Amino acid sequence: MEHERSTDDTGEIPLPPRPGTGGTRPPRGPRRWRPDLLAALVAALLVAAPAAVLVAGRSGGDAAPGRAAERTGDRAGARGPVVGGGGATAAWPSWGLTHTQHTLPLSAAASRQRAATARQPVAQVQSLMGWGATNPEPSPGRHDFTTLDRRVDLIRATRGTPVITLCCAPDWMKGGTAGRTDWTRLEKAPDPAHYDDFANLAATVARRYPDVRHYLVWNEFKGFWDPARNTWDAAAYTALYNKVYTALKKVDPRIRVGGPYIPMDSNPPGQGPPSEVSGPWGAVDPRVLEATRYWLRNKAGADFLAVDGASLPGRTGRPGQAPARVNEIDALAKFPAVTRWLREQSGDRLPVWWAEWYVQPRGVTWSDERLGAVQTAAMMEFARGGASAAFYWSPQVATSAECLGCLWSGTAAGNRGTPTLTMLQNFTRWFPPGTPLLAMASSNPDIRVLAQPRQMVAVNTTGRPARTLLNGKALELGPYESRWIPL
Repeated sequence: MEHERSTDDTGEIPLPPRPGTGGTRPPRGPRRWRPDLLAALVAALLVAAPAAVLVAGRSGGDAAPGRAAERTGDRAGARGPVVGGGGATAAWPSWGLTHTQHTLPLSAAASRQRAATARQPVAQVQSLMGWGATNPEPSPGRHDFTTLDRRVDLIRATRGTPVITLCCAPDWMKGGTAGRTDWTRLEKAPDPAHYDDFANLAATVARRYPDVRHYLVWNEFKGFWDPARNTWDAAAYTALYNKVYTALKKVDPRIRVGGPYIPMDSNPPGQGPPSEVSGPWGAVDPRVLEATRYWLRNKAGADFLAVDGASLPGRTGRPGQAPARVNEIDALAKFPAVTRWLREQSGDRLPVWWAEWYVQPRGVTWSDERLGAVQTAAMMEFARGGASAAFYWSPQVATSAECLGCLWSGTAAGNRGTPTLTMLQNFTRWFPPGTPLLAMASSNPDIRVLAQPRQMVAVNTTGRPARTLLNGKALELGPYESRWIPL
């Protein structure tokens, strides 16, 4: 896990940008599939008339607003697999973003970016303390929600579905001095004697924002590592979780609460102990699996199951772990493998959320195009693999120009949403939980495809032009190109 820290209590928390994020691409004109090929494919699939056209390729255009896809397979003439599980529907948060230290302001200067975000609303996550929010309760009973108010107002202004991550805790709850904030201790968990105080703070937040109906409890088990036993302290986390869950449900039983938000660390192939969740991409650390099982057995209740992690092994692993030697596209199979295990453990009663996800190796900078292609392919794995939600961790950088992984461009680049934002919006529109998926066979494994009765997305995962046959019809894509094609 990476350490997020700061030195003051001003709200400008200087956190390092997380590696492994993609960003903007040079504008390219829309590219359409040839009408004759599209018509043939439509006839082969027996789908209905085409819907409104979305962005083609990764040209940076905004996703058009519109209703989500139908939740049955009737239009395709047959029922098949659907996106998500555990009871989630299209009304649930699905694909979206997490606000970090630097994000959109509410000033007039960012009006174009906000308009681009509101055009197709997505789920938006904000932390209680840290990552752009100051200490909400510097002293017992003395609250300061100034910065959190701004973030919630931003989500409202962009028509997003708000989600609050209940992390982290004021200093006086973890042995610090009341009235002071030491940002170097942000990741310390509250002392057990203050679990009730943290739960009361959570309830105060829920009463302050009655329109916020989804809460993640804590973040990545921060402060819950037991060095003496060399494993996660699942019992301590679950004790905190249960108090927070109970407090939130007392405020409003309709509030949805989830955990354990634990990092699904994995070891490279051939390294580490045996694991029941493994594949050519590596093996999940058994300690993570056991901690998750403990929470499932002992939780007071839950409305969804949240985890985070990277596709490549070693991305969030323990120090000293050998570097991964896994192809980044093959590694994406980790996401559905872990999702399937989680659904099995919960008896498929809880929707699975990926609170954070990463696809780029540590210390490596890919081209913007390559990163965008891998991110799109990862989103396909989430949608196809049974996840109900996944939230993109927005880069923690301030810029007036372009930046890798940014969701919005700066003044020098036109103050608009980027292709990365558009990609998340398109998945939100076309592949929410409950969406039926069509069987779409690609003859070229380098081109990955995801389709529903009204829309499909295809991505070339290589740095060279590629051609494939989709149910017998040809499709050509440029290097690392992704394209949305109405059916």
